[in-house]
Amino acid sequence: MRETLISRCFILQKCDKCNTQFSWSEIYNSFVWIYKPIECNNCGMEHRITILGRLSFAFCTIVPSLIFFNFLSPFENYYILTFVIGIFILLVGSLLTPFLVKYKGVL
Repeated sequence: MRETLISRCFILQKCDKCNTQFSWSEIYNSFVWIYKPIECNNCGMEHRITILGRLSFAFCTIVPSLIFFNFLSPFENYYILTFVIGIFILLVGSLLTPFLVKYKGVL
């Protein structure tokens, strides 16, 4: 059975050495601590986020919020509503990022 592009995008990354899948919270917590490396629970191999992974994090979180704030905001006189919607966009983007970023094992 062939995998589609969408089904491949929404699979969490696995360890390069032992093929153990990382949890969503492990990947998400590595963003919170400024791209902290992830250590595999099974074999102990360290994985670091790639440059492409950092860019995908920025494009999923910061860029959509900035576009909304600067160009698409229909609420010119309602700054609080605009801010809340922008934060919501940022939150949704950050919740999806663990499925999209890539890590590389460090020997």
